[in-house]
Amino acid sequence: MKKFQIAALSLLLVAVFSCKQTKKEEEKTEETVAKAYSIVEDSTTVRFTAYKTTDKVPVGGTFQEVELTYTSGETPEETLNGLEFTIPVSSLFTNDPTNVRDPKIIEFFFDKMIETQSINGTFSFDESNKCSVNLRMNGVSAELPVEYEITDDNHVNFSGIVDLKKWNALDALASLNEACKILHTGSDGVSKTWEDVAIEGSVLLEQK
Repeated sequence: MKKFQIAALSLLLVAVFSCKQTKKEEEKTEETVAKAYSIVEDSTTVRFTAYKTTDKVPVGGTFQEVELTYTSGETPEETLNGLEFTIPVSSLFTNDPTNVRDPKIIEFFFDKMIETQSINGTFSFDESNKCSVNLRMNGVSAELPVEYEITDDNHVNFSGIVDLKKWNALDALASLNEACKILHTGSDGVSKTWEDVAIEGSVLLEQK
């Protein structure tokens, strides 16, 4: 009888331990799934601000198409690290009511570059979570330091300054300035298009 009681107790302990082990594994699996981030489809925005005249008057616009390739991760940084993007130049939009500015920028700026169809890049985060983009434009790949913030609702906002000289794009810039000479002339009589362009981007993340 005592042997039977010991055997029954052993089986009970094994069953309880197995149950607890299974429950812990299920909780761990659910926790892992809950921490996986992905980018909400069609949530990406890319905005730019260029400048004209010596007074540095801003001219803003967007790129309405962005193609992304990435792998989900357990943190926003892990998800965005290694993210590759392609921006078709044809998707440029400056909300010009005359519909003249956009084709002029494409013809006299982007079409003067070595690679005219798209702008490409890859995000990277270092060990301290500092962000940069390996940006490819005009046949040149160069690092673009990027500031970023993550909001409470999982929007990730990026900002940076593109110095066109770094991408050998000053000839293209001069071409655009010549085409827009009158419009880019300020009260001092000088026509100028600045070589620094402010870039802002945003993506929305969700947990799955």
